[in-house]
Amino acid sequence: MPVTTTSAAIHITPVVIKTFVKHAKRKGIKYKDGDGTVQGWDDILYDEAFHIVKAFIELGTKNTVESLQAFTNTHVPAPFWCAVVPVKIPLSSCNKAADALIEWFGPEDLKHVVGGERWWQIRGLEWIDAEWITEKAYLKEEHSELHKKLTDDEKTILAMEHLDRVMLYVHGGAYFWGSINTHRYQVIRYARKMRGRAFTVNYRKAPQYPWPCPLQDVLAAYFYLTNPPPGAVHQPVDPSKLVFAGDSAGAALCLTVLTVLRDLGLPQPAGAVLISPWVDLTHSFPSVTKNTETDIIPPHGFIHKPSPLWPVHPKSEGGYTRAVTTRTNPPPQPGHADQLKPDSDRLADQVDQRLEQSVERGEDVHAADLQDRPKDVATQKEMQRGGSPEAKPKEGPSERSQDDRKTSLESDPNYGRAEEFWEPKPPKVLMEDPNATPLELLAQIQLYATTEQLSHPLVSPVLQSSLGNLCPLYILAGNGECLRDEIIYVAHKAAHPKDYPARQGVLREGRRQKENAEKFQTPTKVHLQVFDDMCHVLTVFTFTEPAKYAYRSIAQFVKHVTSHSAEHLARNPFPEFHMPPSDPDSEDETVGPPHVSPSGKGSSNDSDQSDVDLYRHNEDAAKKEVEKGQVDQLRSEGSSAATVLESRNEDIPDVFMIRERVDALGKVRPMEPPEEIEALRLKPHEIGLIKEAPVRRWLSGQEAWDKKYKHTAERVIRKRRRYEAKAARLLVHAKEQGLIHDELQPRQSRTSIAESISSRSVGEVEPDRRWGPLDLKDENPPPSAIAGRRDTSEAVALLKKTIYHNAPATHKTVPKLKTSDAVRAALDPHDHPIKPPQQSVSEQQVHTQFIPMHGLRMWQSLVELFMRKSTKKVERGTKHASSALRSTSEKITSGISGSDSQAAA
Repeated sequence: MPVTTTSAAIHITPVVIKTFVKHAKRKGIKYKDGDGTVQGWDDILYDEAFHIVKAFIELGTKNTVESLQAFTNTHVPAPFWCAVVPVKIPLSSCNKAADALIEWFGPEDLKHVVGGERWWQIRGLEWIDAEWITEKAYLKEEHSELHKKLTDDEKTILAMEHLDRVMLYVHGGAYFWGSINTHRYQVIRYARKMRGRAFTVNYRKAPQYPWPCPLQDVLAAYFYLTNPPPGAVHQPVDPSKLVFAGDSAGAALCLTVLTVLRDLGLPQPAGAVLISPWVDLTHSFPSVTKNTETDIIPPHGFIHKPSPLWPVHPKSEGGYTRAVTTRTNPPPQPGHADQLKPDSDRLADQVDQRLEQSVERGEDVHAADLQDRPKDVATQKEMQRGGSPEAKPKEGPSERSQDDRKTSLESDPNYGRAEEFWEPKPPKVLMEDPNATPLELLAQIQLYATTEQLSHPLVSPVLQSSLGNLCPLYILAGNGECLRDEIIYVAHKAAHPKDYPARQGVLREGRRQKENAEKFQTPTKVHLQVFDDMCHVLTVFTFTEPAKYAYRSIAQFVKHVTSHSAEHLARNPFPEFHMPPSDPDSEDETVGPPHVSPSGKGSSNDSDQSDVDLYRHNEDAAKKEVEKGQVDQLRSEGSSAATVLESRNEDIPDVFMIRERVDALGKVRPMEPPEEIEALRLKPHEIGLIKEAPVRRWLSGQEAWDKKYKHTAERVIRKRRRYEAKAARLLVHAKEQGLIHDELQPRQSRTSIAESISSRSVGEVEPDRRWGPLDLKDENPPPSAIAGRRDTSEAVALLKKTIYHNAPATHKTVPKLKTSDAVRAALDPHDHPIKPPQQSVSEQQVHTQFIPMHGLRMWQSLVELFMRKSTKKVERGTKHASSALRSTSEKITSGISGSDSQAAA
């Protein structure tokens, strides 16, 4: 059964009941034992919501990738009390973003690392779906003759214009699921609390559109806002009034776009809010395996039921297996992937080896098939030392002859063809036992990028040579999430670029990285908060005390950085240190649904304080951290923390990092010193390595899925063959109908070409659509990329649309669909005889007639229910979940003290 509202309800209902029983039992044990500690799990609402989300994501792993994508990219209407306007980011903005990335990469990296400059610009739609969002109560209607000619949506966009504070929100979802629909409720809340407008972007998702496709789309959204194309209704948004925000994969995309803007010398936004950013796709930090039980991430990572789309190899066939004991000595070294851009010596060696072994075996040998003699393959310890137990050193050429060889190779007219012959060897896994022989990976683990690309700084930002010279960052993480360690590390790396350098391999292989390490050494201003007991993306759980504080604090950060000049922010980017203190009033709470928003009247009882009161409490706590020297601050000679705080009319200056933990009641405390944090003790050469524990975890899950879905995988292979045949037939018919393209040899049909182009064609050539699936000569797209495939229904739909409906500029003709193909399309529920076929669910939203019962709306209703329960307790003056726990703790403590007093008497 695919991921649907019904299947989700069936899967989740037993989890709700089981969680309730376990929660009651656990609370009873705590009370009986006199345990007065306050934990996030003590809140029944959080406990239930956590397990609901975890169960849903696990349900997704038991279904295909496309099924999960379709469910989470279903269009859901917005609530009546907010203003949501859909817009389309045009191809012109996409092309501007592509040009920026082409400049960033350069021709060599585009060819060897990315796989070309064309394939990732190919898309099914002529736009990117996006939305403007704010509260209806914030709109400022204008009435003029000009407005009478506008559509209702255009009028609404103009009615937002006075809200100069803008948040560009990039949703998460592991780079392959989620959409502007899954995150709309959270974004509405941000817009309300910051009294501004938000803009969300439905970027293309992997594995159909892998890296750098999502990066291009987010960059296109930024250019669309700051430099609107002709026809856009909104006025240009000044970067100083714009803030990036995102969660998980979306937060990492925000950080990556910031580094691209910095490197190209383009204006950065005023600040960025990064919620649980996924910055290390190699999984090299300890919490990835240690925090599985306390996080919503599936225990084996994101594995899925096989489909024509994913995995690339649905089953073991022809001797293929996902991982084997390595059959060759380095390079690459254990823990590393091979270089994508070869040097001359490596290129020559591989050419020699593959040709030699091809002759010996009588078949073509690829890099993954290379083998040394078994007795010559070293253990991990020997590999790291550069030796082998049996192999004798070869008598190699002298240094001079090596130089001559390199010069000779590069001057060889066949050198370019040799480069195309190059293939990286499989990555080697760093084993926990140094005496073991490393594994080598033959399968792609992450959906977002190939394993060889995972250590690229634009894939895993934690491997950037420097994260200095960026706009102010507000970074939030849950202490119970798997990504905790990498988030803590990346925050410190940004604030202390000199103390957390990249490993030498990144500097050596990255085109820009060595220059950036020297060029960008100014500390980035960072506010890091790690929330006790919270899981990945704590802001999903809007009804908890920590999340309420987080929303308020994020809003105050956005207000602060968009309300002051660059000079002011250079002195103080933190609202907590603004003098006189900012007034985080609850004016924003007077709008929106009355049953969701608090009344704004804080209780005099400290245990029932509103999020505004909680923010003020934490603001005072931050100032005390300055007094005690518990923040990272640059001080001039003769100044001290005390003298800095003397003036109440000027901001506290020169603080460049605030490091805090937030407890289950939403109150902050200083974080422990860096030397006491495990993640910060890792050496640069230990980061970005492919390590055994996460690989074994993924392998065990994948092997279980291989057995469970063995027959499904066999059907998948047969489906792929049918789609390949369909694509081949489509191309043959297109040529017969008059398709003219440089890569094809058209044949004249009985209908004249002129007639098929003009009078009978339903499509047109799109001048701004640069490339299509037929334009991939000399390109090397990743195996999962839809642009280079013909074996999935979505790949065929993309091919059909770019031939018959919206052709790229490289097509000289747009033929008419053959009658037999039109009949087939009429009988296909996913196709149409006249209109363009539905494009990939990783890009185009799904529209359904059963919206009122859709699971995304049900989740929103559930969140509103939890908010209502939480809010009513505050309004009635009854005990809130967190305050009840605190009072219980006090009663237990006083009871124990009384017992002790009686015993003493």
